Amino acid sequence: MTTALLAITNKARTHPRHRFQNLSSLLDERLMYESWGQLNKTAAPGIDKINANKYAVKLSENLSSLVTKLKTQTYRSASIKRLYIPKSNGKERPLGLPTIEDKVAQQSVSQILQSIWEADFLPNSYAYRPNKSAHGAVHSLCMNLQFKGYGYIVEADIKGFFNKLNHQWLMRMLTQRIDDKRLLGLIKQWLKAKVIEPDGKVVKPIEGTPQGGVISPVLANIYLHYVLDIWFEKMVKPKLDGKAMLIRYADDFVVAFQLTKDANNFYKALPERLAKFGLEIAPQKTNLIRFSRFQPSRQRSFTFLGFDFYWSLDRNKQPRLRRRTARKKQRESMKMFTHWIKFNRSLPVGEFLKTLKRKLQGFENYFGLPDNSSSLSGMYTHVIETVYKWLNRRSQRRSYNWKGLNDVLHWFKIKPMRVRRRDHVIVDWY
Repeated sequence: MTTALLAITNKARTHPRHRFQNLSSLLDERLMYESWGQLNKTAAPGIDKINANKYAVKLSENLSSLVTKLKTQTYRSASIKRLYIPKSNGKERPLGLPTIEDKVAQQSVSQILQSIWEADFLPNSYAYRPNKSAHGAVHSLCMNLQFKGYGYIVEADIKGFFNKLNHQWLMRMLTQRIDDKRLLGLIKQWLKAKVIEPDGKVVKPIEGTPQGGVISPVLANIYLHYVLDIWFEKMVKPKLDGKAMLIRYADDFVVAFQLTKDANNFYKALPERLAKFGLEIAPQKTNLIRFSRFQPSRQRSFTFLGFDFYWSLDRNKQPRLRRRTARKKQRESMKMFTHWIKFNRSLPVGEFLKTLKRKLQGFENYFGLPDNSSSLSGMYTHVIETVYKWLNRRSQRRSYNWKGLNDVLHWFKIKPMRVRRRDHVIVDWY
């Protein structure tokens, strides 16, 4: 982080009501170069078809031109290219792809916003923040449920959050900390940028922020900071008779309560609170459940960030909170691996197995948490059996027996997935 951004963070922390002016002056070449370094260079290009490699050929000229346009207020956001990514449930997730120039500008503004609101965000918000992660959210949730005596869980899902984010409310929230019309004008441009559908149809958005936009995560975090986090901390908790905690990762959140009355009141108030800001819960994914160490059962569980949480008895017959890969996520991952193996089996064996190893490593890095060895073992067994099946269908002759396949796996250092990541992250107690 540059000295200027650090100064903003310190000012925001020591002056909670300060509104920052002249932030657009920070959009200089130094910040642009830093933002360029943080972009994903392998991402698909936007509507202009210019990818990162092509943009980098004249990087200095391009960034200098971008700074000039921003300073002279001649910058105009390009249209957004819409893509639809298939989901496991048969539906599609819409993604918006800005141009590479827009991504650089968005990343620069995103750093400024992050520098300001990092001082305001509460500890229970874990997404898109330095030194915060999904594993941190999962671990803090486990430790608090294990040791703090919560007995009721409200698991909630906001229906189509990124598509329903209200522009007017968002701009009002931004003005709580920003008094710079030029910077706010840039954000408005990105929110109102035309969207080009795959069939060529042009859509002018009146709400939402594109998933895939570089600035969308921090805008979403700011929105839910005011809609959910502050409301729960300042308005809900003071009226409760027992303890309660909220843990949020982006638009995925879990709320735990000590008393059933408090849980029921929150469950009834949540839809009204979200509706005020143009949001609604997904009824089929929102539940209030009894979740107590005194009723340990694998059937009584809830899902958060890809893990199922449930109570069981340890070897000393004491209640222990455990987690495993969510059943739905396990099935989806198995289907994904099967599909990839089937349609890529004709690749050279070396290339095929190196890519497979990276995919298995990615799965293990996320799901290789304590208590989850059974799910990891099941996934690895499924993948290797599928590899054996489809590699032997590459031709009419059988390519491998089990000994031969195991020798090849050993050569490429593909090993069974194991619990490798220990809970060493900092616990936030609530």
